[in-house]
Order: sequence, then C-alpha cells, then structure tokens
Amino acid sequence: MMHLVVIILNKFECLEELLVRFAEGGISGATVIESTGMARVLGGKDNLRIFGSLRMMFSPVREENRTIFTVLPEEKIPAVKQIVTDVVGDLSKPDTGIMFAVPVSFTAGIGGAE
Repeated sequence: MMHLVVIILNKFECLEELLVRFAEGGISGATVIESTGMARVLGGKDNLRIFGSLRMMFSPVREENRTIFTVLPEEKIPAVKQIVTDVVGDLSKPDTGIMFAVPVSFTAGIGGAE
C-alpha cells in the first residue's frame, strides 16, 4: 500500500541534506513547498498579540518552514523516519518539525503505483 508522507520542517536549513539523503536511500519524487505555521500567522492578530509577544520573548520565531510531500510504499517509511531523525534530530524537541503518513487509496502518474 502507498502512503503520503508529510514532513513539516522547521529547521529548513537541513532541507538540502535531507533531500540528498532521501535520494541516496532510493526515496525520490518529493515535492517541497514554502509554508507558514498557524502561530506565526495568528501572531499579528489584535486579540492574540499578547501571546505572540510572549512567544517571541521565550523562543525564536521562524518566519517560515518547508513542507515536504512524497508518496511511498509502506515499507520505505522506516527509512524515511530514520533519515529525518539522523539529519534533523529528535522531532519531539521544539521548533524542529513534524512528520506523519496517511494511506493513499489511489494514485496516478506515479511509476508502477497505478
């Protein structure tokens, strides 16, 4: 079964190394987009400004992050998880990123997966 793997990378300075390691591990066809988190967007709202100001005092605010999408066979997910951990570090730490996978019921345009 194919899965959509989504990685929201806050440490986008790791992006190039991450993609190189994916390619070396036989993981290809990822799409990368610039993205902005909800906290950053809402930080400028009047009723939420106090929270945005407090957040800036206690942790650095990233202007943007990168979101990586790729559709893979389920058996490649452990390799993706290991590469992300090796390159980015422990995702449970703040301001690192998040990663998840969801089953894909249909694909078109992916070699051999239709």
